[in-house]
Amino acid sequence: MTNIAIHTDTQTALCDYVLHLADTNLILGQRICEWSGHGPVLEQDIALSNIGLDLLGQTRSLYQYAAELLGGEKTEDDLAFLRSERQFKNLLLSEQPNGDFGYTIVRQFLYEAYQQLLLTELKKSSDAQLAAIAEKSLIETNYHYKWSAEWVIRLGDGTEESKSRIQKSINEIWTYSGEMFIPTADEQLLCSIGIIPDLADLKDAWMQKVKAVFAEATLTMPEEMYMQRGGKTGVHTEHLGYMLAEMQYLQRQYPGQIW
Repeated sequence: MTNIAIHTDTQTALCDYVLHLADTNLILGQRICEWSGHGPVLEQDIALSNIGLDLLGQTRSLYQYAAELLGGEKTEDDLAFLRSERQFKNLLLSEQPNGDFGYTIVRQFLYEAYQQLLLTELKKSSDAQLAAIAEKSLIETNYHYKWSAEWVIRLGDGTEESKSRIQKSINEIWTYSGEMFIPTADEQLLCSIGIIPDLADLKDAWMQKVKAVFAEATLTMPEEMYMQRGGKTGVHTEHLGYMLAEMQYLQRQYPGQIW
């Protein structure tokens, strides 16, 4: 497979899409890494840290590709540390605070169920580099999905308290899950030329995966509700600004410094 020759408008759309993928993984990875040293047990503390690092590793590959598409002197570090809140294109789901362990598990499960399906399809992308990144990332994502699904089942089919708390987490975070399947103009363009899959097709498969796990966990799927959106186009919740202020502080305070 070779990279296709693409029109300038398509290249801009592809760059924005790659940034969306990278930003989502970066912000979610940052959130997960906040658990380091605070996990409920040592084994899961390490698991959370490893998942966070996996997401950051995937982020690097995506930012490197985005920098290549942008051209000029942009680097992966510029894209991570020198963009403002409105320039980030991550899903709103990824920037939600960790809450308790159950809330973190639900957030991770909903995302990884989607990510597993997305990467499986992106392996077939007509864009060779995006397909290669997806194929490599899928190996880690399969583990992330398995880990988070097992915890949903364990907490849902556990004690009365664990079931009540994880159900509450599902009900609260569900409103952020729909944005994954609401295509932007860029995504519609890329889908029409075979670079990315149809999000409507992914939604059906995602719902089936989530329903199956919830059923095994004896948890209830929330009723239809309004789905929050905006993250893909740079409109975020208040949480992202605080995250970026902390995450970008060193690079902005001491520009260009290296270890």
